[in-house]
Amino acid sequence: MTRRWGTLALCAAALLPVTTGCLSTEPEPDPMDGFVLRYEEPAATDRTAHRFLQDRAVAAPVLADLNAYLALRYGVTVVARSCSGEGTGYDPATHRIELCYDDLAEERALFEQAGSPTADAQLAEVVRETLYHEAGHALVDALDLPDNGARAEEDAADDFARLMLLRGRPEGEETLLTAARAYDLAAAADPDPEDEHAPNATRAEAHRCAVHAEAPTRHPSLATPAREPCATTWPRTRDAWIRDLAPLLRR
Repeated sequence: MTRRWGTLALCAAALLPVTTGCLSTEPEPDPMDGFVLRYEEPAATDRTAHRFLQDRAVAAPVLADLNAYLALRYGVTVVARSCSGEGTGYDPATHRIELCYDDLAEERALFEQAGSPTADAQLAEVVRETLYHEAGHALVDALDLPDNGARAEEDAADDFARLMLLRGRPEGEETLLTAARAYDLAAAADPDPEDEHAPNATRAEAHRCAVHAEAPTRHPSLATPAREPCATTWPRTRDAWIRDLAPLLRR
């Protein structure tokens, strides 16, 4: 399976109907500034994922964390919906993140096929990491950061997710390590996905590198010679994001 989560390309209205899951080019009015959440009714095949998100309340705490940390000056709507295979992503034209129910089934299957007895708990962690990643795209947009290409933006969004999850919270470390496991499983299932992200194995290792740098004593098993540079490279990356975020930081 190829994880396609990133910035969504808009579909041409003349070519595809609005029911395909493509985003409208017309921005929707937002009820408030900052990140806001909305659920759409799912397609019949996505009802389990819809219930999972609502019952586990996965998204709301992530958005509350973002809004407590950052004062975004306009609304970014996170819409949980059926996407007909388009893939979770952020659209800068509408300031909208689509969290796709159909992606959740694919992620759960990775853990189930690996024999995990806690696939739902692991899926919740992956969704959290994904939401922070997509919020990273929204912040690149809000701050008008330099356009260094699609791969560079995907890497920056991953770094933003690491920053948010590693702010002195051991539970964030576990989220990143679970997401790294998901990337490992995705890499085994599809060694060479064709998209703008770094290879899944590279993303997994970058998560572990950051966790090792932030909390080496809590995760001694991550201490390998190959990760020795992480103690320098991750703080440099983290601090660069914090400097960029300075105009929006609440504290």
